[in-house]
Amino acid sequence: MSDHHPHTHGRGELMERLVAHGHLIPSGEPGVYGRGSVCETVYSGVDALLTHNVRQDEPEIFRFPPLVPRRLLDEVGYTESFPQLCGAVVCLKADELPRFKPSLRDSESLVFEHTSLALLPAACFPAYPAVARRGVLAVNGATLDLGATCVCRNEPSNDPVRLQVFHQRELVRMGTETQVLEWRERWMERAAAICEQVQLNATFAVANDPFFGRGGGLLARNQRDAKLKYEGVVSIAGTAGCAVSSFNYHRDQMGKVFGLTCADGSVAHTACVGFGLERIVIALFDRHGCDVRDWPENVRRILDLEGACV
Repeated sequence: MSDHHPHTHGRGELMERLVAHGHLIPSGEPGVYGRGSVCETVYSGVDALLTHNVRQDEPEIFRFPPLVPRRLLDEVGYTESFPQLCGAVVCLKADELPRFKPSLRDSESLVFEHTSLALLPAACFPAYPAVARRGVLAVNGATLDLGATCVCRNEPSNDPVRLQVFHQRELVRMGTETQVLEWRERWMERAAAICEQVQLNATFAVANDPFFGRGGGLLARNQRDAKLKYEGVVSIAGTAGCAVSSFNYHRDQMGKVFGLTCADGSVAHTACVGFGLERIVIALFDRHGCDVRDWPENVRRILDLEGACV
């Protein structure tokens, strides 16, 4: 039988359970985990379920590496808004290599220098300049299916939903204001149906990003007032309000920054829809238990988990 006891344990205990069952594999650093075989099967099932729903849009498929030019984070405004979540790539200076020792722990005096690269914090960022370089959008705009490893959300903890390295399945729509907003609305409906299929009790509400600095509160209020961001949230380990999906409307901000132009000559509007794959998987383990053999039959079928149930 399942050892799951809904809402009677905190996230720390949930983490212990996930590790004890081999679903998460500790690296020795908080927020950095591998996935065990059963967890990987659930992860793949969630990704496949999203793929099935994404096909309705007939999107282009883009896959980007977890490194981007540092200047890109400046251009999209991420560095200014979320400096606490930025991660840059540093390397040993060339003239330091002769002094290099086998262990960096013994090399505190070595000098490192910044490269031109940063770690990718969100899957959609490289898509905007990539599409802009192709020229004017088609009449029906553009729809992209993105997936990426997002790195260095610098929030180390033992909370299984606050990972420093995680994976996003993200979709981007570019076009007119009407095209973009109608698409975002459809995806909120699809996301609700997806959660219902796997028996996650999600609610959808207006939200805001954790903007940095003295003006962050005003930016957050403006974002909420304009309904630029919605989130699909679930309860995990008895704590409500954990976002597993987000639905963001950027107005024409990305269009202006990168020169995205609609077929009628107007500046393109953009929106993105993101799913946090690890958060969905962890929410499923919390909701249904750490032994997938005890999961509801229809959930196992939808996620194709029979191979994980032997």
